[in-house]
Amino acid sequence: MKVIKFGGSSLATGAQLEKVIHIIRQDPTRQVVVVSAPGKRSPSDVKVTDLLKQLADQVLAGQDPAAQIEVILARYTEIQHYFGLADDVVEHLRQHLKRLAKATYPGVAYLKAAFMAQGEHMNAQLVAAVMTHLGMNARFVSPKALGITLTGKPGAAQVNEDSYTALAQFAVPEGAVIVVPGFYAYDEAGNVLTFPRGGSDITGSILAKGLGADLYENFTDVSWVYAADPRIVAQPRAINTLTYREMRELAYAGFSVFNDEALIPVIEAGIRVNIKNTNAPDDPGTIIAPTKNVQHHHHITGVAAKKGFTALYLHHYLINQEVGFTLKLLKILAQYGVSYEHMPSGIDDLTMIIDENQLTPQIKDQITAEVRAQIHPDELEWLPDFAIVMVVGEGLYARPDLVARIMVALADAGIEPSVINQGASKIGLMLTVPTARAAAAVRAIYALSCRRQTAPAAER
Repeated sequence: MKVIKFGGSSLATGAQLEKVIHIIRQDPTRQVVVVSAPGKRSPSDVKVTDLLKQLADQVLAGQDPAAQIEVILARYTEIQHYFGLADDVVEHLRQHLKRLAKATYPGVAYLKAAFMAQGEHMNAQLVAAVMTHLGMNARFVSPKALGITLTGKPGAAQVNEDSYTALAQFAVPEGAVIVVPGFYAYDEAGNVLTFPRGGSDITGSILAKGLGADLYENFTDVSWVYAADPRIVAQPRAINTLTYREMRELAYAGFSVFNDEALIPVIEAGIRVNIKNTNAPDDPGTIIAPTKNVQHHHHITGVAAKKGFTALYLHHYLINQEVGFTLKLLKILAQYGVSYEHMPSGIDDLTMIIDENQLTPQIKDQITAEVRAQIHPDELEWLPDFAIVMVVGEGLYARPDLVARIMVALADAGIEPSVINQGASKIGLMLTVPTARAAAAVRAIYALSCRRQTAPAAER
C-alpha cells in the first residue's frame, strides 16, 4: 500500500485534478491520498489558504464575511463544474464556512488555524466527491476519524505519539481509496491545530508511518530534487537518490520541494519517499532513502541558500571558563520566544545565528538590555542581513580536502564567509555570507561539485 500526497499546484484546477485522478487509477496500491488546498492557477493568483487567512481577519474585525466566502468558494465551484458535479457539493461547503464564521474559539491563533485548515478540509471532500462521481470507490476520511491528535499550538503543532497506535488499527477498505486532508488535525480538546506551512507533507509522512505504507509518493510540480535551485543555477543536475539526512539538511536550507519536518515519521519507520511530478508522472523522480540504500556519484549532493538571518555577537573574556554563561543567554532568548539556528563559539566569543522573522526592533532592544544586565559582555553587536549557505553530501566526510576546496572556490569568487560550521555528522557544512552574495556562493560551490573529483594523494 502506498500513501500518495498531492501539493497545491497539482490541485489548482479541474484539469490538474484530472491528472491526479489518472495517476491514482494507474496504480491500485495508491489507496491513501493526502491533498493540499488548491494552489495558484497562475503566478498572479492567490492561494486558497491565503484567501482563508483574509477571511479569518475579516471575522476577527467583525466584518461581514459573505463576499470573501464567495471568492473562496469560486475556486471549488470551478472544479465542481469541470467534472459536472451537482451544486450541492459546494453548497455544503458554503454552509460549513458560515458555521465557522459564527463559532467561538479559545483565542485568535485558534480561530486563524480553524479557517486556514479549511482549504485542505474542503478540497479533500470535493476530491472524494469527484472520484465517486467518476465511478471510483473513494471516500473522505478526516484526521479525527483516523485518530490523529496533535499537541502544541496552532501553526507549530506536533503529532501525539498515540496517533500511531490509532492509525495502526485503521483498516483501509479493500479496493477503496481514502482521501485525507493534510496540514491539520485536532488537539485532545477538539480544537484545530495546524502544522507549519507545507504541513500536508507532514500529514502524508505521519500516515505512511502509521498505516505501514510500502512507499510514500509526494507529487509536486517538479520531477526531481535538484542539486541547486534552478532559479540560481541554470539547469542544475537532478538528484536520483539521496539520504534522509541529506534531504533534511537541504530542506532546512531552502529546498522548497519538501518540508524539513516532514521526513521525521518516515525516517523513524524506514519508509522510502519518492518525489514525483504530477505533470510528468512517468519520470522516475528522486528517491529519499536510508543511507545504506544510497550510492553517490558526487561528494557534494546539493547546495542551498536561505536568506533572512541576523547574528548576535558577544565578546566576553574567558567564556569557556564561566559556568552557565550559555544557559543564561538561552534563558533570555526563551523569555522572548526566540530560538537560534547555530551557535559557533570560541574561548572569548560567541555568535548566535537567529531567524530574523522572530525579531522586532523592540524584541532586539529588550534582549540587548537583558544580556547587558545579566551577562555583562565586553562587546555586544547585532549583525543583520545574513544568508545561510548549506553544502550537503554524505561524501563530505570521505574527502578531507573538500572543505578546503570549497573555501578556495569561494575565495576565487571574492566571497568571505563570516561563520563556518560543520556538524558532527560531517555531511553538512554551514556558512554564513552577506545576503547579496548568497546566489554567487551557491553558484561557486555548485560549479566545484560538477568538476571531476580525483582522490587526494593520501588516498591513491
